Amino acid sequence: MTSKITNCKQLFKNINQDIAWSIFLLLSALILYLIGLGDLPLRDWDEGYYGTVAKDIYKSGNWLYMTYHNEPFLLKPPLIIWLINMSYLIGGISEFTTRFPCAFLTACGVPLLYLIGRAIFPSRLPAIFSTLVYLTLLPMVRHGRLAMLDGSINTFFIFSIFCLLQSFYQKFWIIGVGIGLGLIAMTKGILVIALGGILGVFCIFNKSLKILKDPLFWGGFILGFSPVILWYSLQIIEYGEKFIKVHFLQQNLDRLSTAVEGNKGSVWYYVIELVKYSFPWLLFLPGGLILAIKKYQQSWAKLVLVGFILFIGIISLMSTKLPWYIMPVYPFFSLAVGAYLAEIVQNNYQFYPKILGILLLISSIVSLGVGVYFSIKNNDFQLLTLSILIGITFALSYVNFLQKNYYFIFTLFVGLYFSLGTFVMSDLWIWELNESFPVKPVATLIRENTPPNTVVYTSYTYSRTSLDFYSDRQVIAQNIEELKKLAAISFYFLLDPLTLKDLNLNNYKILGNTQDFILIKNSRQ
Repeated sequence: MTSKITNCKQLFKNINQDIAWSIFLLLSALILYLIGLGDLPLRDWDEGYYGTVAKDIYKSGNWLYMTYHNEPFLLKPPLIIWLINMSYLIGGISEFTTRFPCAFLTACGVPLLYLIGRAIFPSRLPAIFSTLVYLTLLPMVRHGRLAMLDGSINTFFIFSIFCLLQSFYQKFWIIGVGIGLGLIAMTKGILVIALGGILGVFCIFNKSLKILKDPLFWGGFILGFSPVILWYSLQIIEYGEKFIKVHFLQQNLDRLSTAVEGNKGSVWYYVIELVKYSFPWLLFLPGGLILAIKKYQQSWAKLVLVGFILFIGIISLMSTKLPWYIMPVYPFFSLAVGAYLAEIVQNNYQFYPKILGILLLISSIVSLGVGVYFSIKNNDFQLLTLSILIGITFALSYVNFLQKNYYFIFTLFVGLYFSLGTFVMSDLWIWELNESFPVKPVATLIRENTPPNTVVYTSYTYSRTSLDFYSDRQVIAQNIEELKKLAAISFYFLLDPLTLKDLNLNNYKILGNTQDFILIKNSRQ
């Protein structure tokens, strides 16, 4: 009797500790993901696309058949765009409300990963370490804060994994697997095949295929995929062959065999991306993978090896290469690194490879040197502050590592967290904004000088979706030959001075200029 009471007390203690850790991790993630979220303009491509489509829904009230400036939007399923529109309905249209749904969902993946760790690791420490690694990964924070699909997909995927693991102990959790996969399908279409396949392979290696015989498993699939099937059916009925061609072929299957829109790279593209952006946790990844191989009979090791190797392999073989495609690998990356860090601590601090300490010292010197050089060169105080924070973090971690003190791990966590916080509060975190002209002044010029629903043609190199979002007009880029043809039938042009001269227009009115662009109204002859 005494033993049962003791066990119950320990169980409640563990539950309370898990709740406390989950709340702490969620709050830590929300701070990092939401702070300064609306300070910078929307980025081109995904953010501009989804924001503009959500604005169209906001204005028209047509949730079912999405449009981009009154033209059918057939590229992606609607879930995230619906959530952005709901955010607009609650908080108005802004950068913050555009990014909030994706940032919030990505942050929710942090405590969910902790719960996965508690389900597969024999102790709490590797679960904590894994989650803190995930929390402080630069690609997760940067892309997760943007109005993009990939951070949300990670959270839905983590939810599916969590439900699968929990179902080994309590059967009803298996319902969540189908719901999670259905959310992925409603967010990014056929990506669900790859991620669902990873779960299937894991079940094979873990000898858990008996779940396929469970009615609850299929009930979860029906719940998760009924909205998906209904939405796709309605789109095909409405748009027919055009929807199939654009959505399934151009946006999905073509990316497997061809480099869509010139986004190509070598088979090592994603390995290089991992090396570039997962530092310093990358230093511990080889140890984590080796540890997983040594303990391959344990569930966590099977999950890490299957997920990491399979997903890297799948995306490496795709012809279209984009940096954010790698994001579903980061939960497995984090679990591997977290397990290895816990192994260092739990093994009496005896296993401290010297090379790791040397690399931390080199990282400190390089971070300070490069950061100081470029901050002085560009007169950028924000970059200087960030480089000093990172350099000090690596230096202190090196000192603790040299003394075989496990506090080097917590130094890295705390230092990286505050460095990332500084980063996202700066103007540096969306560095792509520096690749083109500031969009807001040009958008204001167009919006204030053209009628609603006007199509404006521009001489700029490419069409910018962020310009469409802020101007409330569709601004289409064309080459000089096309502009000459359009001059005979169109009114509004956004041109650089040289192109305006080359067009040799006889009768036009200058409506304004900004950022080296001139907005004109052309009078047809």
